[in-house]
Order: sequence, then structure tokens, then C-alpha cells
Amino acid sequence: MKEIWNLFKPKLSPVRMSMLVSVWICCLFYLLFQGGKTSVMLFAMVTLFGLYLLFGGLNGIGRTRGERQFSGGLGDWGGVLHAGDQIRVRLRLEIPGFLPLPYVIVRETLKRHSGETWSFEESLVPSMNGRGELLFQTPPLERGRYAFSDTECLTEDIFGLIEHRGSFAARGEFRVLPRTVHIARWQLLDRRNRLLGPQSVGNVSGRETNQVGGVRDYVYGDRISRIHWNATARTGEWKSKEFEYESIPKTMIVLDAFEEHYRSARQFETAVSAAASLLEYGGREGIPMGLCSLGRSVEVFEPTQGRSRMHAMMDHLVDLDPKGGGSLLASLESARTRLPRGAVLVLVTPLAGGPIMDLVRFAQTQQMSFSHIQIAETSEREGDASRQWAASLRAKGVAAYRAGSLDDLPAALEGGTR
Repeated sequence: MKEIWNLFKPKLSPVRMSMLVSVWICCLFYLLFQGGKTSVMLFAMVTLFGLYLLFGGLNGIGRTRGERQFSGGLGDWGGVLHAGDQIRVRLRLEIPGFLPLPYVIVRETLKRHSGETWSFEESLVPSMNGRGELLFQTPPLERGRYAFSDTECLTEDIFGLIEHRGSFAARGEFRVLPRTVHIARWQLLDRRNRLLGPQSVGNVSGRETNQVGGVRDYVYGDRISRIHWNATARTGEWKSKEFEYESIPKTMIVLDAFEEHYRSARQFETAVSAAASLLEYGGREGIPMGLCSLGRSVEVFEPTQGRSRMHAMMDHLVDLDPKGGGSLLASLESARTRLPRGAVLVLVTPLAGGPIMDLVRFAQTQQMSFSHIQIAETSEREGDASRQWAASLRAKGVAAYRAGSLDDLPAALEGGTR
């Protein structure tokens, strides 16, 4: 019953309603006391006009239905977007009702998980059967999780006296991954690198090498090239070669997420992108990598191999925002029990100096190797000091890299200190 009343209740304001009633009463008195064809026609026109305004809810704008589709980088739900990408949004509307609509204004609001919003407003003229379609494109999107709010539709009667509103909800959530850059080679994880201490060698088996390390029983499905013919002839049973595995250390990417350590939001985004690029490199090369974000809360993802674990770490980076301030050493000590012994700690931070040396000593006491990637958004003079700091770390046997932007990262990792 309430829905029926909402459909037929007058949409006029009290002032306009009183004016309409007054005009209708005047026309009625004119008909009763004057008579004639003119009074009848005038009364009929005012009556029809009033009925049209009173029952404007029959235009169906309040019962609008819609469907939203994405195209471009996202495809049909399930594509991957990276920071800086744009998507095209196609919105199909269906407006029930039989009264004509001169136009419809559609308002869309896109919300980011951090609270930022973008508004889009377009107009369309629906067809005779109440259907319409809009196509618009978002601006370049930054890393984060996005969702469209309820879509608002507005229209007016053909005389422009009454505004009718309606809204509907259509599916519209997606995520934007951090920017990444392709890293062809990382000097630190070269198994011949002397900067990796002995505590970081041989703790995880990686890819097979061509070096035969032993003999094992034949397993159905082994290739002929794996069969050890001498051992097979000697024992009378099928034997296969056992190859040695390349030694790959576990690696923990430690990301500084304290807001007070960054000069700008752009610098923090560069740090997040650097961490995401390192994780992609580890997944591509079969290196077990984990993630530890140090911020208002400490989140640790242990280094393992697997697509599901990689997705979990990327999802964490999508939602990560810099918050508050604090000590990197205290935060890392609170996660000490979740850090694997003998791992390589790779710290991504804009800091240098004393706080970093504290972490170097912490890693040594925990029998871990340490590496520092400094995100340096500095002037030329500060850049010289940053390079001197990286050189001093390397002289102490600590791998140190400097990247002013994401594009500088591959060259720095391949060649050492930059």
C-alpha cells in the first residue's frame, strides 16, 4: 500500500500545489457561472494539466533498473588493472512507465577505499520503450579498491515544473594493483653474490641444476635422459639420476608504511610499486618471497611459493595506506617470531642513517642478511648524500640500492648502488 501511495502521491511543493488548486477552482467557477465552449475547454485543459502533474510518478523514474559493464583493461569482470590505467563504463538503463520523458540526467559516484570520490554526470534521451545507454571513461586510477555507489537518475515533466528522482544499485567493484616494472635480474639474489652471508645459503631448494648429485629408484614417468644406465646395469633395477637443486634463500620484503617517513603520497606509491615489482620478480623466478609491512599495524606474509600467496600479498598492497609514525626497529622486533631464520631482509624505505643501522644490527643478531632499497625523492645535494650513504653501507658488506623513481629500480638492482 505504501508503494502505491509513493507512486501516486503529489510531487508538487505546497506553494505550487496551492497555485494549481487555485487556478483549477477559478476555472471551475468560470465554467459554472459563465458557461460556454471557452469555459469548458479551459476547464478541461487545466484539469488534464493538473492530473498530469499530480500523477507524474507514473513516469517510472523511481523504478529505474540498470546494468553496468566495464571495458578496456578490465574486460568483463576479472581482468587486471594497474595504477595509471583507465576503464570505460557502459551503463544500460531501463525506465518503466508510459509517460514520456524529455531527458534523464544520470549521476554516478566512484569511491576509493581511502575515501576519495569522483562524480560523473551525463544526460540522455530515453527511447520510446524507456531504454537508454551511457558510455563514459574514468580518469587514470591510482592503486586501491574502487566501488560505484547507487546511480541517481533525475528528470522533469515536459513543463519543467516538477523534478522526479530515482536510484538503483548495479554491480560495480574492482581493484587497481600497484604499478610494477619488469626486473630482469637482481644482483642480490645471485647465488654467487658474496653479500649473501652463509646463513642465507641452502635453506630452500629451488630449481634443478645440471649437476648429478646422486641416484634414486626409477619413478614411472621419468624421462629416458634421467635414467642412470650404469647404476641400472649394476643393480639390475631401474635407477634414475638425482640432480642437485639450486640454493635459493628465503626473502622478506619489508615495506615502511609510516606516514611521517614520506615527503609525499607519490613517494609512498613509489615504495609500494617497488615492493610489488620485487614480489613479481620472485614469483617469476621461483624465489620464495614474503612481505612484511611496518605501519600502525604489522602484517607478515611468510615466504612461500604459490599463486594464492602472491594474490594475498598483492591484495594487501592494494589496500595499504601510510598511517601514523613510529620506530621501524620496534615494529620489526614485534614480528621477530614470524620472520624465518636465515632469510634475506630487503627494506624498502626513504630513510637512511641511524634507523637503518639499527635494523642492520637486528638482522645480524637474528642471523639474517640485510639489504636496503632507498626511495629517494630528493634534491641534487641530498641525492649526493644518499649515494654516499649507500656506498658506506656497501663498504660494510650490506647490499644497498637507491631509486628516485620506479623506472630507476631495474638498473639499480642489476648493477648495485646507483
